[in-house]
Amino acid sequence: MVPIAEALKLATDQGLDLVEVAPTATPPVCRVLDFGKFRYEQAKKDRESRKGQKSQELREVRMRPRTEEHDIEVKVRLIRKFLVEGQKVKISVFFRGREITHPEQGAVLLRRVAEYFTEEAKLEKPPAMEGRSMTMILAPGPTTKPKVAEAKATAPKVVAPKVAAPKVATKAVPPKAVEPKSAEPVKEKASAKT
Repeated sequence: MVPIAEALKLATDQGLDLVEVAPTATPPVCRVLDFGKFRYEQAKKDRESRKGQKSQELREVRMRPRTEEHDIEVKVRLIRKFLVEGQKVKISVFFRGREITHPEQGAVLLRRVAEYFTEEAKLEKPPAMEGRSMTMILAPGPTTKPKVAEAKATAPKVVAPKVAAPKVATKAVPPKAVEPKSAEPVKEKASAKT
């Protein structure tokens, strides 16, 4: 243990900073170091630790209780795309006006959508009301791995041979000669009233 005044003198003599490392310890722990370099190394460690982590995005697909069959199929394709990319999907059915009096329609719709993904995804959160909407969450299942990067890496690259466009013989056509307008006045026909 060194008194604060002596520690500050040591730090200034070496051209470094006195940094409190553990303020909650008894007595507080300080180190003599270059503070700018210390902060840079801390940021570097943080970036390195975050690099290994994969952030899970939650994508949302919205529907209405009276969504038609074709529109549901379009939404199902979108959900499948998100699941293949490895993202969780929140499926919401929004009720407007009197539609809120029939939440069972929203539950039927969500169960119908969930049936499309019985093998590809797992139901993380079953349908439940949240205010004026009913939501459920699907997570990628064990069979659905992020295939986007794998597909790009394993796909063979096909290069089409370059074919020269056929040469078309064109003959030069001279521009049409435009006759200049005459300066003579146009004679009008005599009227029959004479």
